Amino acid sequence: MSANSRWIDIKAPDGGSFQGYLSLPTAGKGPAIVLLQEIFGVNEHIRSVADAYAADGYVVIAPDLFWRGEPHVELGYDEAGRDRGIALMQAEPLPTFVGDIGAVVSALRAMPEVTGKVAAIGYCFGGLLAYFAAADTGVDAAVAYYGGGIQNQLDAASRVKTPMMFHYGEKDSHIPLTAVSDVQAAFADHPNTTFHIYPGAEHGFNASVRASYQQHAAALAHGRTLVFLAENL
Repeated sequence: MSANSRWIDIKAPDGGSFQGYLSLPTAGKGPAIVLLQEIFGVNEHIRSVADAYAADGYVVIAPDLFWRGEPHVELGYDEAGRDRGIALMQAEPLPTFVGDIGAVVSALRAMPEVTGKVAAIGYCFGGLLAYFAAADTGVDAAVAYYGGGIQNQLDAASRVKTPMMFHYGEKDSHIPLTAVSDVQAAFADHPNTTFHIYPGAEHGFNASVRASYQQHAAALAHGRTLVFLAENL
């Protein structure tokens, strides 16, 4: 946790409250990002990503989306962590997670530190959620890194009216290029959608703590994401 970061409480749409990891830019204000976790929780890696975007000038909240099942869970990238994360993901229906994200978007728009628009950025499970955030929560832009299962939820594509960027690894063992093609086809008539496919990159290429990390793809995707955010927020 940095000097400009802390956990904050957010009211859930169905009652109760959950927490989100808030990271503020040095300037103390700016446009905002809802940073959406992998299945491994708001762990040290996701917090470091939040801090990195804060260093880029954004007000960032990474919500604890598994709070109903195991608040503040932090899982490793081994088989046990993956199995536990999948169980937590499957324990709630997708609309419940999307509702929580909508609450975070509302919380950000009400913060005096937020002086611009709000984007959603997500990784893996969070990439799928970023897609639904674009469809259903009123964010101003969205970025999905290797969003698992988007190709199976394409009915929502017609509801995406905001600019969106997709990042995929060419060698993703969880998302074949045929699935990427299906998503591209669903967005063929969407004027503000961009797809990037990274040669040789596997699933999770952005996470430096994972064996699948690819520095070149991660750096290139981050740069493209920053340009996209600057143009749309």
